[in-house]
Amino acid sequence: MQQRSLGATGLRVSRLGLGTMTWGRDTDEHEARDQLVSFVEAGGTLVDTAAAYADGHSEELLGSLIGDVVPRDDVVLATKAGLGLHKGRLRVDTSRGRLLSTLDASLRRLGVDHVDLWQVHTWHDGVPLEETLSALDLAVSSGRASYVGISNYSGWQSAQAATWQRAVPGRTVLASTQVEYSLLNRGIEHEVLPAAEATGLGVLAWSPLGRGVLTGKYRTGTPADSRAATSQFSSFVEAYLDERSASVVEAVVRAADGLDLSPLQVALAWVRDRPGVTAPVVGARTAAQLASALESEDVVLPAEITAALDDVSAD
Repeated sequence: MQQRSLGATGLRVSRLGLGTMTWGRDTDEHEARDQLVSFVEAGGTLVDTAAAYADGHSEELLGSLIGDVVPRDDVVLATKAGLGLHKGRLRVDTSRGRLLSTLDASLRRLGVDHVDLWQVHTWHDGVPLEETLSALDLAVSSGRASYVGISNYSGWQSAQAATWQRAVPGRTVLASTQVEYSLLNRGIEHEVLPAAEATGLGVLAWSPLGRGVLTGKYRTGTPADSRAATSQFSSFVEAYLDERSASVVEAVVRAADGLDLSPLQVALAWVRDRPGVTAPVVGARTAAQLASALESEDVVLPAEITAALDDVSAD
């Protein structure tokens, strides 16, 4: 698998990332093991998790496999902090103390002394930005993180954070931003992508398959084993089960049929090769689902197909 530099840094990552949001909840240890092994064997390195995923169980499961199933040095280990459950409710807290204590807990669950990329999971108006960013500086200076980034920041938020870190020598330059991007959600093209390019941020695209909708699995209904059939993710997926999304999906299916590919491979290759994107991050529930994504490595979409998809999915 090809490797790319993450933003204006020396960190190299595979151009496809493995997401683990469902690990420890919908994806058990056997499927997780098979996913990780097949991903690394295919040349994948970037593995992304978060303290909030499955309330920490994603990190625990991943940590049980690193060093045992795959060597620690074979993965670029990324996690996030700033979101979490508190008394059963989702809480956003990007204060310096909370971020650093969350990082320490993540390191314990992962069974490592540092992560390769540590990201602030989301923006929070209730905490001064300079305080949030100071936690990133401390994480790097203490050796707990090698590189740092942000996630789910808007364009102006990304530009402000990246510029702040570059303004004074000694601060840790941001490596990346992780945001949603797919043929069904191209909103980041207006401000986030230009901000990332101007400030040297690599872009990690989460949900590059439109929350699973771009695979075509929902064209005739909701499969019983799909995310949309669960109470936890039904509203998450249903946001893209509208008429506009359906027309985009049909265009992807037609392109896939003409190229003898799967809709997943077409949708994933489109995101992967967009200007400014370092890597899409794919979260598969099963190893079989991941295998199809890994087969997209050699896919290069013809220019006329890319242009047609650009046109049908334009905002």
